[in-house]
Amino acid sequence: MLINRWLGSLVNRAVLLVVGVVVLTALLVALAGSLLSRSELEQQAANQVTTIAQLVAVELDDKLSQRLEALSHVAEGFTMSETAFGTRAKILVRRQTALQHLFDGVYLIDSKGKVIAEYPEIFNLVGTDVSSRPYFLKASGQLTPIISEPYRSHYQGKPAVMVAAPIFDHNQRFIGMIGGAIALAGEHLIEEFSGVRIGKTGYLAIVARNGTVLANGRTGEVMQPIRSANPVLQDALGGFEGTAQTRDIDGESIILSVQQMAEVPWFVAAVWPAREAYAPATRTKDAFLWILLAVILLVVPVVMWRFRRLLAPLQELGQQVHERHLGVRTSPVGGSGGSEIRQVADIFNMVMDEREDVLSSLAEREAFFRSLTRGAPIGIVQADVLGRIEFVNPVFERILGLKMAELSGTHLFDCVSDVDRDAVITGWQHSLEHQEVFRDRFRLQGPNSQRPVWCQVMTAALETPEKVMGTITIVRDISHELEVEEALRDEQQRAENILGVMQDGVLMADTGGVIRYANHAASRFLGSDGEYLGKNVFELVGIDHEEQSLTHEWFLERDDLDSLYITLRNRNGEAFDVDLSMIHIRQGRHNERLVFVLRDDTERRREEERLSWEATHDSLTQLLNRRAFNASLNKCLSESAHQEVSSVLMLIDLDYFKPVNDEGGHLLGDELLRRLAELFKEPVRQSDTVARLGGDEFGIILPACGLARAKTLAEGIRAGVEALKLEQDGRMFGVTASIGMTELLVVDREPKSVIARADEAAYLAKANGRNRVEVVLATEQT
Repeated sequence: MLINRWLGSLVNRAVLLVVGVVVLTALLVALAGSLLSRSELEQQAANQVTTIAQLVAVELDDKLSQRLEALSHVAEGFTMSETAFGTRAKILVRRQTALQHLFDGVYLIDSKGKVIAEYPEIFNLVGTDVSSRPYFLKASGQLTPIISEPYRSHYQGKPAVMVAAPIFDHNQRFIGMIGGAIALAGEHLIEEFSGVRIGKTGYLAIVARNGTVLANGRTGEVMQPIRSANPVLQDALGGFEGTAQTRDIDGESIILSVQQMAEVPWFVAAVWPAREAYAPATRTKDAFLWILLAVILLVVPVVMWRFRRLLAPLQELGQQVHERHLGVRTSPVGGSGGSEIRQVADIFNMVMDEREDVLSSLAEREAFFRSLTRGAPIGIVQADVLGRIEFVNPVFERILGLKMAELSGTHLFDCVSDVDRDAVITGWQHSLEHQEVFRDRFRLQGPNSQRPVWCQVMTAALETPEKVMGTITIVRDISHELEVEEALRDEQQRAENILGVMQDGVLMADTGGVIRYANHAASRFLGSDGEYLGKNVFELVGIDHEEQSLTHEWFLERDDLDSLYITLRNRNGEAFDVDLSMIHIRQGRHNERLVFVLRDDTERRREEERLSWEATHDSLTQLLNRRAFNASLNKCLSESAHQEVSSVLMLIDLDYFKPVNDEGGHLLGDELLRRLAELFKEPVRQSDTVARLGGDEFGIILPACGLARAKTLAEGIRAGVEALKLEQDGRMFGVTASIGMTELLVVDREPKSVIARADEAAYLAKANGRNRVEVVLATEQT
């Protein structure tokens, strides 16, 4: 009897049927799972990941060792004087074809940490100071080849590793270093390994022991701090090496193998997701799932047929409830079938009776409420618990441009502008959940409105101790107030934008020198990284004009200034050539301000220096040109009367240069001229003048040198020219030099006569068989 009563419930019957199916399915799955083992599969996957990690670690070590050995070998061949190293740096770095294929960039750095040559020359790093870089400090301190820690390069901040080797002169004194930069995201080292895949989704990561990820095959990241708190990776930072199953940062199970590298403090991490590694086991499980699905497909039709029979009385009750809701049925609903259906019918009848009583009471209260709100000067909206509008007053109708009949039944949030709707819904729900009054300002817009109306809105819940009945919302139009505020903000923003995009620095200070405003461009001059407001500008920078230091009082005593050329120095040691303007605002009042406009004049002055250099130098050989040579000769003539030792003029005319151009080509001829220019400059003093006078003719002025020493110098130059050979296509090309010399005497007044004597001596050298040095003295000429 008790069993029959329990089975009389539809819920109990459904539960009994579902439980039976679930139990049967669980037994089948458990039986199938117990027959499978993943032990062998796990071991094979671990061995595969370990092998890949070991191969990659060995290959990376070989690549780094190869590059370190190549760079060290090149550095050993650079033994020379520091002066020669500085002057020949560009030629030396261009010759290193082998290094250019091994590195993304090759650099020569002098002993003070300044880059003096680079290849390729697209990064414009010549002149850059790298003395504070760890790789320079380490290489110059240890005086041994090193591989640096990863760093951010000067070129666009790209991550790289520097392989560096020190360079010594013949006395084993450190004169500089050669460095090869390897971009972590480039093709020379890590890129080909970071793209290796283990299976379909497994990947490699290369990590430095300081916690920096050098390459991540999954995300493509380089030079990023390690983000995973994985204990295996943490152990690897301390030197651990091995393979383990763990979880990645997303909580996914993975097989992780760590192999430490020998050449650098890095390690290779090979990662293979367990779901892929154990895919064969998963496929077996899927097969059993298909079996389960087949069982379910057979059982479901039977269950559905049975449920339809059980729920037929419930469908009849649903029809009666629908008719009662529409008003077609006035009598209470009845139910047949299970006990639950009869209980639902009784509860529905009771609820309908209570509803009719409540509606009658609410109608009376609503009439009273609406009579009060119609005369209110602000918008009032009443909505149900779901946010559907039940009543609005005339003010709210005017705000939206809709009548009560059009708004009734629509959702309150439909009146909110699309731009603000999501944020308003979130804030409204949060306030009601925490039983708080919702306050905000946002835009309301009706479907026929051309533009939204900004409103101040406050919503509170209408509730009884038992339940929430709805909400009451008060709306105030604040469009005009916001228009005034926006106009003021626009004017202020416009002024700040203009100053913000100006290339010139603009700052305003009070009479005490305290900075009240400065645009972004001014921070470059101040050197304070934006932390300058409230500080004294004359404590942050020093201002010099015509060897005079300008003080705070100096500016206060002056009227407005326009284009005052100054030198500005900040506390970071930076100096700027600046075109400064200053104006007084509210001059003489208590709130007087000084406005300074700082225009960087450095580029213009550099351009003047560049044009001046180009006007006095030969572009091919970098030697002085004829114009500068004549000026130097004039100066030497004017000083010869005050010198105890005579000055000497040397003219060098190359022999057989035309065949080099004709047979070897102009490019070879240009290279020969550049090499000869270096040869001419090397033995002379810094006070001597070396110039290219045109074509294959060169001139050297030797102030206070003496003829005997000049002859020795000329013979050395002649021999050096004769020994210089260039190879092209298996042929050797070279020239000789016919050198003419003469002394500068006190009686010489014009460069023309001196040049004529030296030129006569050069022709005499050519006439006597070339490749020789001849001297014509003033007495011989006269």
